[in-house]
Amino acid sequence: MNTDQFEDRLSALRPRLHRYCARMTGSAVNGEDVLQDALVKALNARAQGAEVDNLEGWLFRIAHNASLDFLRGSARNTVVPLTEDLEAAAIPEADIVAISFQTFLRLPELQRCAVILKDVLGHSVDEIASIAGCSPTAAKSALQRGRVALRELARAPEDTRLPLISDQDRHKIAAFVHLFQSGDFDAIRVMLADDVKLELVNRLQLQGRDKIVPYFTRYAEVAKWRFALGAVEGQPAMLVFDGTGPMERPAHFVLVGWSDDRIVQIRDFLFAPYVLEAIDWVRLG
Repeated sequence: MNTDQFEDRLSALRPRLHRYCARMTGSAVNGEDVLQDALVKALNARAQGAEVDNLEGWLFRIAHNASLDFLRGSARNTVVPLTEDLEAAAIPEADIVAISFQTFLRLPELQRCAVILKDVLGHSVDEIASIAGCSPTAAKSALQRGRVALRELARAPEDTRLPLISDQDRHKIAAFVHLFQSGDFDAIRVMLADDVKLELVNRLQLQGRDKIVPYFTRYAEVAKWRFALGAVEGQPAMLVFDGTGPMERPAHFVLVGWSDDRIVQIRDFLFAPYVLEAIDWVRLG
């Protein structure tokens, strides 16, 4: 497999890998960060001559380890030994897709890993064991226990997570959204820091006020979007809706980072629609 073929396979597997990372970390946004870290590690290993017999399994092992590194860095490590072998039926796909990422996060990591790989992504018990670095017996036990626990957690009422946004942060993002709504992109450019970073997730990264001008030009030329103030996973966000349909669910979203009154980072998820699966979002205006 040459380099172009390898990168094409990475791109094709990206949504599946994100489904795993998002549920392992309990966040679609954090899952994307972990996925990017995993893909960088995969590309570096490839450049150093790593031999890969099973590309998908190899990538999931890297993503699994990157997820654990993130969780341990966030002091969320809850790995527990699992030895019991219980009988539990698979959770139907329609049910499991509806379960929030935060609910998955309440499972111990090995249980979470097993349920995601088996019931979300369709891996076998042997593949789970290989990815998680455990025995097939432990993988099967984790799967059965995780299914039982996840059903119980999914039935429990979830607290509505209203974002805790300060008045100052709300004013900033509201002003940003209003300028998008009115098409006043010149006013937005004035708000940019000189070294502002733009990330079109899954597409490109740019840095510098002058270099990201085409980003706003493109939005100015396309009239298919409607914009609204909102929050994604508790973070202030600009929700972007398809202009031709009801504003029931965003097509994508934009996160904005600030330093005082200057915009220092824009993360636009236009090219990463897979991130929206089961994401926690709320419209605020």
